[in-house]
Parts: sequence; structure tokens; C-alpha cells
Amino acid sequence: MDITQVQNNIIDEFSVFEDWMDKYNFLIDIGKDLPVVDPRYKTKDYLIEGCQSKVWLYPEYDGNIITFKADSDAIITRGIVSLLIKVLSGRTPQEIISADLFFIDRIGLRQNLSPTRSNGLLSMVRQMKLYAMAYQVRMTPSPVTQPPTPPLTPPLTSPLTPPFKAEN
Repeated sequence: MDITQVQNNIIDEFSVFEDWMDKYNFLIDIGKDLPVVDPRYKTKDYLIEGCQSKVWLYPEYDGNIITFKADSDAIITRGIVSLLIKVLSGRTPQEIISADLFFIDRIGLRQNLSPTRSNGLLSMVRQMKLYAMAYQVRMTPSPVTQPPTPPLTPPLTSPLTPPFKAEN
């Protein structure tokens, strides 16, 4: 399923709820389904700056696609990051960079979050796109004047150091 189809499915899932309290409860349920993150990734290196709650985002890159794992200490935020992972995880860096995340406004998420949570949402999106940009740069071939270098593709079983950390 492509990014647009996944977003349309999310919009359909949220459309059955008219009241935002029901949508918040649905977000909480979605967050409960987020897989547990290995504690070694719940460190300062993977902590997203700009979020009211603590949110850890860990990327894995296999040389083609990025897979995200995340966790949060807040149940609604955990649901929000789960939605972002549903849309952006398992995509190429270019797909993530160019993604128009229209579902955020269509389900009314941004409008129904507090200003600090809304800033946190933007920080999560920004960090996912920054990881994608960093991995894309790492995989860009060297200029013709320099000999080519092998791609930097660490095995998925070893922890990755984030290639780039957003700052406020």
C-alpha cells in the first residue's frame, strides 16, 4: 500500500467518530498496539526535542527502506507517533521526504491538539524527515572526481546511531 492509501485508510478509520473524545480514545487504543521498544533505544540520542511528552524515535535503515520504532510516556502521544509510523515506516528516504501528510488535517488532529502537543507532532514529523534526509545523503554517490565509496549499511541487528538529530 502506498502512502496515500495508508492515509486514506486512517481518514476512513477516524471518520466513524464524530466526537473528539471518541477520537482521542481511538488514538489511545492505536498507541496500545505500538510494539515495545528495546530499552537501549530509550536514550537521549533518540529522544525527540520539542515534545511535551517524552518520545523516542529509533530508525533502522537497510540501504533501501527506513523502519521506525518509537515509544512515548504519554498515551495520546503514543497513538500519534503510531499513526506516523503506520504512514512513514517501511518507505524509502525519498518517499518519506516528499510525503504530504494530509491525514493530519483531514482527521482534525492538528486542530484538536493543545499548542504544545501540536508542536510535538510537528517535531515528530520533522525528525522522521530529517532521518530520511540524512540516510539519503549517506547513500548519495560521491562526486565523479573522487573514487566511489561503499554504501554505509549497518546490519539491522546492531544499534544505529542517529545520522542527524534535530535541534530547536
